[in-house]
Amino acid sequence: MIGVGGSDWKHYVRRKPHVVKRRIRKGIPDCLRGLVWQLISGSRDLLLMNPGVYEQLVIYETSASELDIIRDISRTFPSHIFFQQRHGPGQRSLYNVLKAYSVYDRDVGYVQGMGFVAGLLLLYMSEEDAFWLLVALLKGAVHAPMEGLYLVGLPLVQQYLFQLDHLVKEYLPKLGEHFAQEMINPSMYASQWFITVFSYSFPFHLALRIWDVFLFEGVKIVFKVGLALLKYCHDDLVKLPFEKLIHALRNFPNDAMNPDMLLPMAYSIKVSKRLEELKEEYEKENGKLSDRIRQKLQPS
Repeated sequence: MIGVGGSDWKHYVRRKPHVVKRRIRKGIPDCLRGLVWQLISGSRDLLLMNPGVYEQLVIYETSASELDIIRDISRTFPSHIFFQQRHGPGQRSLYNVLKAYSVYDRDVGYVQGMGFVAGLLLLYMSEEDAFWLLVALLKGAVHAPMEGLYLVGLPLVQQYLFQLDHLVKEYLPKLGEHFAQEMINPSMYASQWFITVFSYSFPFHLALRIWDVFLFEGVKIVFKVGLALLKYCHDDLVKLPFEKLIHALRNFPNDAMNPDMLLPMAYSIKVSKRLEELKEEYEKENGKLSDRIRQKLQPS
């Protein structure tokens, strides 16, 4: 199916997209995960089109974010053996990838959440491969660009939280009403879901399965998994007061983290059309807000 170096991949996906989707949803075999991630994200093409660029960025360029990256390295997957050794190979690779990206895209530079994304990628591929996959994600090689997750003001995070807020109210109205009564909004529990695509605090075995689907189908899987989690824990969550609710939303029970239970539930939730409508609604509201701010700033 994959062929030598992935040469048959695009042909196979075009011929049997539903078969590929079904297999990816079942989980990519761990021994193939790194290669398949590069193929489904479009990063392998970027790598082949840009020989020597990564080396140039790492060795010959300097970044304004270097001290910030160094400061945060030890906080990225501190319990994972690959990143535990101070200045060890894992930490050095992570530093190189993040530094290279901060030079490659100076508008984004470096934001702490990027470390968890780059760190997850480095467990399955080389530095250079991880760098180009990060580029593919943020610049939108296959799906919509995600650099807005890390730009000043986190504009894409704000949009995603707006969309999630509405989806919770529509798909889980009783829970949405309880959240409103307890003054809970998605920024209190879901920002990291989007910024790190569940790699920050979720068990690895679940995060990897989500990433398989995320790279092939796009960010909608983050919404689906989030809604599935809330649905699974619904009956407990609606009984909790504010403090306990916040704790529960940041610490889901182990039985909710079973990918073979959670992911089929997530796949059954249809959000694509509604996400598009909510995106348009958000952009319209934001446009009106920007107009009002501009009007206030104009001299009378």
